[in-house]
Amino acid sequence: MDITEWLNLALRWLHLITGIAWIGSSFYFVWLDNHLTPPKQGDASGELWSVHGGGFYHAQKYMVAPAQMPDDLHWFKWEAYFTWVSGFSLLTLVYYVGARSFLIDTQKLALEPWQAIGIGLGAIALGWVVYDRMCRSALGRNNLAMGVVWYGFLVGAAYGLNQVFSARGAYLHIGAMVGTVMAANVFMIIIPGQRKVVDALIAGQAPDPALGARGKQRSLHNNYMTLPVLFIMISHHYPMTFGADRPWLVLALVSALGVAVRHVFNLRHKGKSSPSLFAAIVALIVATTGYVAWEKSGRAQAKGPDLTYADVQPIFAKHCLSCHAEHPVAMPAPPLGVMLDSAAHAGAMAPRIQKVAVDAQVMPLGNMTNMTPQERAKLGAWIAGGAKP
Repeated sequence: MDITEWLNLALRWLHLITGIAWIGSSFYFVWLDNHLTPPKQGDASGELWSVHGGGFYHAQKYMVAPAQMPDDLHWFKWEAYFTWVSGFSLLTLVYYVGARSFLIDTQKLALEPWQAIGIGLGAIALGWVVYDRMCRSALGRNNLAMGVVWYGFLVGAAYGLNQVFSARGAYLHIGAMVGTVMAANVFMIIIPGQRKVVDALIAGQAPDPALGARGKQRSLHNNYMTLPVLFIMISHHYPMTFGADRPWLVLALVSALGVAVRHVFNLRHKGKSSPSLFAAIVALIVATTGYVAWEKSGRAQAKGPDLTYADVQPIFAKHCLSCHAEHPVAMPAPPLGVMLDSAAHAGAMAPRIQKVAVDAQVMPLGNMTNMTPQERAKLGAWIAGGAKP
């Protein structure tokens, strides 16, 4: 039994479940905030009536705190904590334990695993330090200005990490940086602030309004960072994103799109709309897909009508057949059933070869066999010519 694969599945499933719980509660409370109306009676700052699941709900919000502590108070925190713990565990299992296969790209930088792991952990820690300092500075008093600067920092980090790691590894570390910031906001700012408010109420003191304002700001930031993180979580399934010549630019465009979409929803919750924002979303979609298509057309392989399987078989033998053969020597069975040990097998897999070995260049894993650009171009030419046997 392959314990590593089962552990991978368990962590990925846990990450998905807890992520849904965290994001769901986050989206709900932002929606709730944007739909509150002044109460008809009482000292709450806002209220909302809603219906769900056959019942009616009456939610009230106190801007700082109620006059008296309720007997039972629910804290929304474990969803965030377990999302981060499961995500970091998955990052460790896949990209740190398997650093040579998934994180290191020897064509960019011949790192030892400990060096790559150190850079990755340093980037994650640096992300929180930079973000937190921004929030505490004068810049933090203007959410729009800070958002622009923070976005620029992340784009720069994506560019820098792409010079060091595999494109997938760079993407996942940007996701880890942002995810860590979001979880740290809950663990280090929002929950401690709420605890101080509760302690003040118990002691019969007036809570500090700044604590609630600070927590609300960090919660708002988390709301806007959610969709870019979700994109990164699924991006490894789509090589046309991280496999671009400038994957950091694709990430920047899609992340900007995610932020814009989130802002549209936030405006709609308030009963507002912005035609210019809709136009910006359309422009971002066109820019992203257009850029990827332009890149692909620019590096399209010239057809090689004279190339046959015999011409590319040495490439497969050198870089692929230890795993992708009917009886591989590196593992019990060919991964995903992909076999390249005959003209028929390889021809049937030509589109997949194009996607992972020519376009995205994620195979061989970690490029441990040092497949050259010339060899990739030859494979592309063979495929462009019809993948002839």
